[in-house]
Amino acid sequence: MEKDQSWYHGGKNYWQGKSSTVNGMLGGYNKIAKTDVSSSRRFLLKTMQTCSQNTQFGYALDCGAGIGRVTKGLLLPLFEVVDLVDQNEEFLQTAKAKLSPLTNEQHRLGETYTCGLQDFNPQFKKYDVIWCQWVLMHLTDDDLYSFLLRCKSSLRPNGIIFIKENVSRDNEPEIDADDCSVARAEHTYEELFKRSGLNIIKQQYQGNFPRKLLPVRMYALTET
Repeated sequence: MEKDQSWYHGGKNYWQGKSSTVNGMLGGYNKIAKTDVSSSRRFLLKTMQTCSQNTQFGYALDCGAGIGRVTKGLLLPLFEVVDLVDQNEEFLQTAKAKLSPLTNEQHRLGETYTCGLQDFNPQFKKYDVIWCQWVLMHLTDDDLYSFLLRCKSSLRPNGIIFIKENVSRDNEPEIDADDCSVARAEHTYEELFKRSGLNIIKQQYQGNFPRKLLPVRMYALTET
């Protein structure tokens, strides 16, 4: 995939047409929301307990945060501060309105950034955990590689990048022209991670989703 601004404009326009609801974020599959978050929580905690025990529950970044669905169900209850980044300002405003009442001195919202990940530059050595879900599929391969490098630089010592994305059913990418996304083959993700100097410390498939949906793979990555 070569960089093409029309690709990003198409994706941005697609999401501008979606409602600021869980159903809008999940493309009409709001029934998978609880299963998704509970599986993500188990994966994150098991990774930190068994593969990276020195990782801190300090700062987390939610990439492609939308209305804060993942922040609400996964990150905010666990981490001291959660930053959100999304290209849609309306989604972020909804996130702040819904999440602010849930915060306290131990768990609070940090910064919100209105920016596409192809242009986003996270702060150097700020985050213990970076969570990317159903958003990297909107990046070209070159931009994903560059973004991974920037994420790696923004990790604190013992930090982890978590990635949860659709993967193709075979070894070929599956492109969706409607939302300008691509379900990459697993080997493509693995090659990009290796090229970026990231090591897979844990990975698994998401279970208990409807069969008609694409497979979903979860990865936990640390600096090589």
